Amino acid sequence: MSDHDNPQEKPAEHRRFAVHLNELEQVGEADETDLVEKVLADPDRTMAQSAVLRHLDRRAADLHPAPAYETWAESMAQATSRYPLLARRLREWSLFRAVALGLPWHPDALLDASDWLQLRAAATSDTADRMPRYRRPTEARRTQVWSAWFFGRTSSRPGLP
Repeated sequence: MSDHDNPQEKPAEHRRFAVHLNELEQVGEADETDLVEKVLADPDRTMAQSAVLRHLDRRAADLHPAPAYETWAESMAQATSRYPLLARRLREWSLFRAVALGLPWHPDALLDASDWLQLRAAATSDTADRMPRYRRPTEARRTQVWSAWFFGRTSSRPGLP
């Protein structure tokens, strides 16, 4: 039996992380912004941001095809504006939404996006046809190689660029 088998023996930040995730999964729309702000006030900023990032990804994945996404993203942008990683992830979800729904967007935005967004867009069949043609072959190759590894089409992990 390891030290982490008993919930009372887990480090405090691990217990708070689990509580934050549970609360974020169950929160109603009316209280969501307040709860995100409360979680982000946790003394362990890295853990708090990780919990909120999971929440943003889960909610955005559910909401991005629907009109409700716009209002939700605005409220989350206000709650997370002081946290660069969270603000970027929301912007990238909005870009993903634009690509997926055929809304206006600029191809350079996707080229400048994180690997996370490029992989997500490349893996989604309805966005693949809308992705820009790369200016340099290395950009296309990097995304293809990482996408193949990430989605299990190859067993060897690619080297870092």
